[in-house]
This record gives sequence, structure tokens and C-alpha cells, in this order.
Amino acid sequence: MIINNPSQPYFEKVAGEWDSLRTGYFTEVVREVAIAKAWLHPSMQVADVGAGTGFMAAGLAPLASKVIVLDGSPAMLEVARKNLASYSNVEYQVADGQSLPVPDASLDAAFANMYLHHAPDPAAAIREMVRILRPGGRLVITDLDVHDQEWMKEEMSDVWLGFDRAELRKWFEEAGLVNIIIDDTEQTCQSERQTAINIFVATGTRRIVARDSVQASYAARATEGDCGCSSDCCEDSNSDSDCGCSSSCCSPGTISLEEVGTIHWDGGYSPSETADVPADAAGFSLGCGNPVAMAGLKDGEVVLDIGSGGGLDAFLAAKRVGPTGFVYGIDMTPAMLQRARKAAKKGGFENVKFRHGYAEKLPVKDGEIDVILSNCVINLTEDKAKVFAEAYRVLKPGGRLEVNDMVFGGSIPPAARLSTGGWAECISGALPEGEYVDLVKQAGFTDVQVRRSTSGGSSTGVPVYSVQVSALKVQ
Repeated sequence: MIINNPSQPYFEKVAGEWDSLRTGYFTEVVREVAIAKAWLHPSMQVADVGAGTGFMAAGLAPLASKVIVLDGSPAMLEVARKNLASYSNVEYQVADGQSLPVPDASLDAAFANMYLHHAPDPAAAIREMVRILRPGGRLVITDLDVHDQEWMKEEMSDVWLGFDRAELRKWFEEAGLVNIIIDDTEQTCQSERQTAINIFVATGTRRIVARDSVQASYAARATEGDCGCSSDCCEDSNSDSDCGCSSSCCSPGTISLEEVGTIHWDGGYSPSETADVPADAAGFSLGCGNPVAMAGLKDGEVVLDIGSGGGLDAFLAAKRVGPTGFVYGIDMTPAMLQRARKAAKKGGFENVKFRHGYAEKLPVKDGEIDVILSNCVINLTEDKAKVFAEAYRVLKPGGRLEVNDMVFGGSIPPAARLSTGGWAECISGALPEGEYVDLVKQAGFTDVQVRRSTSGGSSTGVPVYSVQVSALKVQ
């Protein structure tokens, strides 16, 4: 595992029989769960850290363009070479886990299976694995929950008796990872000497700094032309000049990425709905669905709209909760807030207030909100896990989450994640649907339901579409 580590002599000694020993502790299901959480694309280059005899690498090699196998035991690596001899895309290096022989920001994913509990400094080992990840790259760790099997330190040279998940999450955050998920593999490590120890899978993504470019793009949209054109006009016209405004005034428009299909954007608002709100807001939807339609809003409820933009959904919600209810619109872009406040004043809305704030840190007290709405905004945030955690915090017990957002039907090429224009156009920041739902559940929400909405198309050959996600905060 690690050069000059107490575990190294043990693994040098057992290398020849490790494949047999390993089957008594954990199975290939652990590998399958880890790989599924990584959302690998065939173009990706990945590392298997503390690879041993190549257990994890054997699952990665058919799915990635290159796999770097790293281990501190030459004997274990020699067995790995034999086990993986049929793969031409695998490289091998004897490596100290505290100083990996891999350049900064050069890989798309790093895996570490049953490695961390052999590391003298787990937090430092995590930071080192994050160092080699490109922005948007994923770290995937499978290891043991904290346990009391002391004999494993003596007989198997374990340095740590598993890990507390809260502490592991802190290490991930301190290393600069976002969208952190720590979940059960539904597998256990067991032998005749011990009770079953739960095996977790922990994933995180190296941050992509996109907020400034997203904010600049939406500030421009808020002030560009102030044309108030309708989505119907944009869909029916052959050119933007037919509307007298740019397509970005009506919808995010055609995505500015190479090899990206045109996305059909449709808010799904009825004429009767848009007739009830100020014209400046009705003709200025940058969303990908209609979260209000399925929210079941009631008189007197308090609603929060994350990323309220020009105010369309906030105004629709205000109509439904009535004068005894209230709606807060939160947006990070001052120009959007100015536009929404102007529309509210013009429309005479007394039960709506627009505040400056960020989705990852909502300017709202704990347990103040009945229903949270958001429309094609959470994909624009870098740390969606924090957004959902904040949503959970501010909801009352029994409160509801109703969001529309763009998701992928699979993994996309890593380069597409780094497109500045793609982030602003609601595509590059979108997650695979399964990961998005995992993050909602990770925040504590229950009764999670997902429905396909009205916007969709393809990006880099992968389906991308809008979903409406509904969930509850436990009572």
C-alpha cells in the first residue's frame, strides 16, 4: 500500500495468496458499486490507488482509456501485472500514497478500495488523491465503517479500525471536494474472526469554479434588451430578429459546446398562468419546467424560490398561497433581483420579497419554509450537496421540495464539464440523474419522486432532459 508503512511487510508476505484471502473479506459487488458511483466515460483516465493485486483495476480497465495502478508493495504489483495482462491500457508504478508519482490535475477519477485504513494519515492521503484530479474529477473510496476489531491491527497490519462518516466527510470538504455522497454498499467485510463490518462508498468531485461566469451570463440576460418576448415567439420564429430580441431573453438557447444537439426548452406554463403575472416576468422564463404546477401549494403557505430570476415562479406561487401566504425569491444576481422587484411593484404583489443570496447559503432561518421551488438553477451551482442540505435546513418538518432541473441520462466527456458557456447554458453543470437523486436523499429527504418534464435533447451524444424532483422533509 504505502512505502515505509507498517502495512507494507504484511502485503509483501501475502501477495501470492491475497486474491484467495480477499474473497473471504469482500466480493466483486463492492467494486461494482464503486464503479457505478463514478459515472465513467470511455475517454476518462483513472488511477487505482493502493491497488494491491488489481481487484479494482480489473473492473476499470474495460471502461476507461487508461488505468494507472499504484501500490507500495512490489510483490502485490507483480501479481497485478499477471492478473491484468490482457489489458494494454494499464500502467503500473510502485508508489508512496503520501506522494503519488502522478502530475497535478491529470486524471478524471481516482479509486481507493480498502486502502485508506492502511494510510498513516488518511486526511493527507485524500488530499494527495484530490491533487491528481482534474477539476470535475471524482474520488471514489470504498472502506470500512468504524469498528472494534483490534486483532486486525496485529494480524492484518490495519492502521485504522474503520472511519467515522462525519469525519470522512470533513476530510473530503477540506480537500476541496463537492457533491459528497457517503452511502452503504450493502456489503460487509466478514470472516470467522469477526462480526460483519459495514463497507461504505464515499464519492466527491473536485470543484469546478463556475459561479462568476454563470453570474455574469445571467446578469447580461437580465438587462439585455428588456424585450419581454414570449417563449412561443422564440419557438416559432426562424431568427431572433423576428422577436426583436435575443434567444437568451426567452430561454437558455442553443448550447455553445461542440457536438451538442439543440435542446428543446419548454417551461410548460399555460396561458392562464402567464396571464396572471406581470408581462415582464411572463415573457422571461429561463427555466426548464414548471415546478409550481406539481407543488400543490395551499393558502397561507410560505414558499422559497431558489434562483428566482425574473420572478415568474415566485409570482405564480404568490397567487396560489394567497394574501395569508408569502413567497421569498432568492437570487445571486443583482440585475435579476432588480428586474424581479420592478415587476413585483408593477404587478402590485405584496406577498413576495426578493432577497440577494446563494443557493449554498440561503438567507433564511431554520425551519421557516413550507415549500421550496427551483427551476433549472441547481445545475448551475458547484456544490449541489450543500444546496440540498440548505433546502432541508430551512424547510419545516413535513416541508416539501419541488424542483425542476436538467440531468443527464449517462456520463459525458470530462471536457464538456469545463465549458464556461456550457455551465451558463444549464448543461455542463448537470449531473447524471442517479447522482442527482442520491444527493437529494443524502440531504435527508424522503419520498423522493422523479418525473420527466418538457425540456430535453442531447449533449455530446448523451440524453439530457429536465426532471421534476419532489421530496419531503421528515416530520
